[in-house]
Amino acid sequence: MAWLPYDETIALLLSLKVAAAATLCALPPAVGCAWLLARRRFIGMPLLETALLLPLILPPVVTGYVLLQVFGHRGAIGRALDALHLAIAFRWTGAALAAGVMAFPLLVVALRAAFESVDRKLEQAAATLGANAWRIFFGITLPLSLRGLVAGIALAFARAFGEFGATITFVSSIPGETRTLPIALYELLETPGGESGALRLTWVAVIVALAATLGAALLRQRAREAEP
Repeated sequence: MAWLPYDETIALLLSLKVAAAATLCALPPAVGCAWLLARRRFIGMPLLETALLLPLILPPVVTGYVLLQVFGHRGAIGRALDALHLAIAFRWTGAALAAGVMAFPLLVVALRAAFESVDRKLEQAAATLGANAWRIFFGITLPLSLRGLVAGIALAFARAFGEFGATITFVSSIPGETRTLPIALYELLETPGGESGALRLTWVAVIVALAATLGAALLRQRAREAEP
């Protein structure tokens, strides 16, 4: 990446690391929540669904402030993490947490739609043959939901990569630690003469987004071709 200045290269690599960590950490709970919403009916379901989608509705700055109050050095969980020397506030792991929270609803929405598209009769047939719930999920539900899973991962990664408001509120802008590409872009826009750098980072962001979307499309096509 010799065409990028050193500090911008660091911001790009940090954003990629944060987005990857955020997506991987958000995926397991998103799968569980999406399956629960798609396959179960229970009291309080609308409240759960609303709570899961809150990061899509609230201003990102509000989400970042809530994370700061909970996971910051004065927050209940933050003090416990400090005692264990696992503090995440004002660190790249905190940026990953903020990005993961913001990307989580997109994963849930995409996976729920994918699970609901799976024919329940196939799952019921497997159950009558003696398959337990885990075997049905990993052997039938998840493979048939592969395209939705890939789409959700791509959307979540792109959202995490572009996260700004919650991140800067929760972990601020620390070069090499929390200064992701969107934050670097914002700072360049606020700096006199930084327009050329801002344009350069804009193109980088567009390229990464296109690459993630194209990769997801190719994977979905391969999954479609592999279907009987």
